[in-house]
Amino acid sequence: MKNLLPRHYVFIGLFLVILVTMALNISLDVKVSPYTQKLFDKIDALPAGSLMMVSFDHEASSLPEIRPLALAVLRHAFKNDIKLIGVSLFPEGTLIGYRLMHNTAKEYKKEYGKDFVYLGFRPQYVAAILSMGESISATFPQDYPGNDYADIEMLQGIVNYDDINGIISIADGSLITHWIEYGGRYKLNIYGVVTAAMVTTYDPYLASGQMQAMMGGLRGAAEYEKLIGIDGGGARGMLAQSSAHLYVIFLVILGNIIYFRSKKSGKN
Repeated sequence: MKNLLPRHYVFIGLFLVILVTMALNISLDVKVSPYTQKLFDKIDALPAGSLMMVSFDHEASSLPEIRPLALAVLRHAFKNDIKLIGVSLFPEGTLIGYRLMHNTAKEYKKEYGKDFVYLGFRPQYVAAILSMGESISATFPQDYPGNDYADIEMLQGIVNYDDINGIISIADGSLITHWIEYGGRYKLNIYGVVTAAMVTTYDPYLASGQMQAMMGGLRGAAEYEKLIGIDGGGARGMLAQSSAHLYVIFLVILGNIIYFRSKKSGKN
């Protein structure tokens, strides 16, 4: 303990604040934003048996924020008996997406090949988006586990974007713009699930109607969990984030009190 510097105490304090807050299991009353409500309404309006594509367009480094967002949307889709085709335009998101879809499908007792399929990753995302607009089977002759496209029950008769209800891009960067720019020419309905830092980037696309709906950040995940009636990582993440923010505010106030008291003492 003698070797600890002041900053070490700050980090220890932050750890304890978050630990105690999470242990108390405090519930935050999150007000649902119009962004999140619109995405929920769009997906909720789809009839059972509708087919959606989910693209995991993110890096592993953003998983703490992306995972609650992805799980909220996947749970809503499986709860409403919507069939899902999983793909990835980013290498790091490939295995993450595969595991998230499989684990979430188990919660709702969904069967691979009948209720969901994971096609995997294709390089050159612009070429992949355009290629799927012509033929999904030509772009992905096999799914991620290695099954032939033609042998998968759920994909029988699914040729291109005309046969699906839209794409949900789960992204931490600019890949959604490529779905908009190149997938949009096929009149593909595009929905964005993004990190908080990217929300303002896609506001113009939402306002212009090029993107149908969007939610972002841990707050968006918490709001979506509230709408589907599930206690998930979004609400817990918001609780930890809020307690950390309050702790930082406390430190700022404390630091200023110490500074002005020491300054006053120095004058005397």
